[in-house]
Amino acid sequence: MNNWFKQNGLHLAIIAIFAVICFAYFSPVMQGKVPVQNDVVQSKAMQKEIMEYKDKDGKGPLWTNQMFGGMPAYQIWVQYAYNGATYGIALITKAFPDPVGTVLLLLVGAYFLFVTLKINPWLAAAGAIAFAFTTYNFVLIAAGHSNKALAIGFFAPIIASILITLRGKYWLGGSLTALFLALEIRANHVQMTYYLFLAILIFVGIEIYQAYKNKTFPALGKAIGFLSLAVILAVMVNASLLWTTSEYAKETNRGKPNLTSDATEKNTGMSKKYAYNWSQGVGESFTFLIPDLYGGASSIDKMMEPESHFYKAFGESFSQYPEQDQRQILSFFAQNMNQYWGEKPGTSGGYYFGAIVCFLFVFGLFIVKSRLKWWTLAVTILFMLLSFGRNFPWVSDIFFNYFPLYNKFRAVESILAVVGLMVPILAFLAIKEAMESKLDQKELIKKLTWSAGITGGFALIVAVLPTLFFSFKSQVHDELVAHLTQGLQNNASVAHRLASAVVEDRISIARADAIRSFLFIAIGFAIVWALLTKKMNTQLACGLLALAVLIDMWQVDRRYLNNKNFESESAVNNYFQPRDVDTFIMSDKDPNFRVYDQSIETFQNASTSAFHKTIGGYHAAKLKRYDELIEHQFGKSVNQDVLDMLNAKYFILQDPQNGSYKMQRNSTALGNVWIVKGIQFVKNADEEMKAISSFDPKQEAIVDEQYKKLVDTTRLGADPTAFIKMEHYHPDHIEYSYSAPRDIIAVFSEIYYDKGWNMYVDGVEKPYFRANYVLRAAQLPGGNHKVEFKFEPKSYYTGEKISLAGSILLLAFLGFGFYTDNKKKKAA
Repeated sequence: MNNWFKQNGLHLAIIAIFAVICFAYFSPVMQGKVPVQNDVVQSKAMQKEIMEYKDKDGKGPLWTNQMFGGMPAYQIWVQYAYNGATYGIALITKAFPDPVGTVLLLLVGAYFLFVTLKINPWLAAAGAIAFAFTTYNFVLIAAGHSNKALAIGFFAPIIASILITLRGKYWLGGSLTALFLALEIRANHVQMTYYLFLAILIFVGIEIYQAYKNKTFPALGKAIGFLSLAVILAVMVNASLLWTTSEYAKETNRGKPNLTSDATEKNTGMSKKYAYNWSQGVGESFTFLIPDLYGGASSIDKMMEPESHFYKAFGESFSQYPEQDQRQILSFFAQNMNQYWGEKPGTSGGYYFGAIVCFLFVFGLFIVKSRLKWWTLAVTILFMLLSFGRNFPWVSDIFFNYFPLYNKFRAVESILAVVGLMVPILAFLAIKEAMESKLDQKELIKKLTWSAGITGGFALIVAVLPTLFFSFKSQVHDELVAHLTQGLQNNASVAHRLASAVVEDRISIARADAIRSFLFIAIGFAIVWALLTKKMNTQLACGLLALAVLIDMWQVDRRYLNNKNFESESAVNNYFQPRDVDTFIMSDKDPNFRVYDQSIETFQNASTSAFHKTIGGYHAAKLKRYDELIEHQFGKSVNQDVLDMLNAKYFILQDPQNGSYKMQRNSTALGNVWIVKGIQFVKNADEEMKAISSFDPKQEAIVDEQYKKLVDTTRLGADPTAFIKMEHYHPDHIEYSYSAPRDIIAVFSEIYYDKGWNMYVDGVEKPYFRANYVLRAAQLPGGNHKVEFKFEPKSYYTGEKISLAGSILLLAFLGFGFYTDNKKKKAA
């Protein structure tokens, strides 16, 4: 054991330094504070019902009615207790305060990769810092995209494990690949995992070419065999997660449209317009080198500082105006003409890879000879082109239209998360190769100088002549100026003065960062020059380089994630405070009614879900049918009949004059379940949607004729004495009782989802069908009976058994992998 500590002492010391860096950056966590992350806050609201029943039952339900009328909990919160990777993720997220564990994972995982690449430990530490502190990772953490950041954290160790396998350590490499891939999948961000898969596919293609060239197919075939086993095991471990996700995805807005009027795209995923909405601007890629070249985050903060051009111009133009008019103009600028001037609808920050790292990346293009160079370069170029989305459709459209699953993902710019790893890999391989190179020292210094000249020269040009390459105006700048002119009663001179001041501020921001990048490139050049010319010893040079990279990245990251992002845990837990109307509605003891909150953006905000079951909410993967219902029945005007059938018992409104809230009870809400007199059959989804646009849901049900065989109209008969009511409510198990002389058609105000919901009459499973586009209905036999709906998805319960088996096999694989590796070391 002592020998092991001696051999790994330096690695442990570096990991300890990583921990110190994390706690220093996130120092508020040592005061018990937690980050205020919008997506996490929204998620807590979504999870309200799930957590209430988890506390009561010891197990969270698989369905929740807290938003969108009801939906599976798969993409909100599910335990997956038999999945071994669940506990691995918990070890990262629970052992350390949030978000220390996530950043530590990014650091340690990347360090593992750079050490696997046989890079000097201190240089490996610099590479790990460069990757972990890429601004995108910190923007994600600030927004609360925790699963996404975790998924990115496993990129590096997966690649490292694949390299170990390819080097002939089949059992160890294969078992580590299985472990980290299982954790990657369990992080549950399919989009990031998919992008990593694309990068690995390119890597495998290059390896196959090299094997063909060098006639080493047997060794590669054996490695691929072990890696294939690793993939199978990782999938088995996550069987329940993958099965439920795959099953659910087909029924969401990522699946096929049900309405032929909506089927305008060839694909069956998202619309191209929606998927491409967040496309990286071609010019914005220069933020890799100069962070706020395009203004940084969508914010007006810097422009409101007293020394800004906009602040001065605004004061000169509006100091005599009423305060209300000033606020309206400021609001216009905050929404339309802020410091960010790219083409995205908005951004929380750009992609900054570091001035020193970009300089070294260019150096790597000159001197790295290994095939890893061609892999990192190929991935970087392809993924940059794909990130451009609508701004470079020739490549993006090919993938969107023809590459499997690619059209299921939105925000194509996020593929740059992989580029954020490729750039540091090549950058630090460059220093490794330079240190080991047989090239003449003068030739090395010449190439190093050229690299600094290219990157530093570009930064200097932007600092001196910023408008030479960039306009600092968005594509709609002129239209916005015209709109502002109109709002200022055709005062064009003031409108142009303010718009020009905004442009001047953008130039000032870009110039300052360009100078900053130039200085860091100069520092990086000096350190590497001293290293290569033997003016400084290796450890000191690598340590100083790591420090310089950390300072560079730290300063920019603090713009997006700093101490202001932290609050006390109690403040975050009580982020949403009940209004008087909420308190009144919560006094209603009916277990399953819904609320229609019109005081917020109903279908893009989860705040109401913190207190009530709602017809709205926020989620990126809504059920497709419900999404279509929202668009057609709430888009142009609100359909009261639909509100009634959704059992929207209360409406919340806000007075536009004084901002006060008021509650209105919906007297025509139909309750949890009701009996209809008849059924109107329709041919397809289009007719079904049209029919519910104007009907009486209390009297009739609109049913697709595909369910006609489940209805025997000869047995039906309306009887005023018949009744049905809810007896017991649980998200996964709802019980009703009814009494009827003859068969009845009951409509349940519950969202139809046949991938798990089963209906039982007196304990015997019976069929049910979809009615009114999104609800459940059934023909029930006459008499006095008990009806139950139970959510029993095979994808989860059978999947969990497979997960358990996979987890046991993975542990055995890992144990044997370490055993064989240790045995080889002893033999050596």
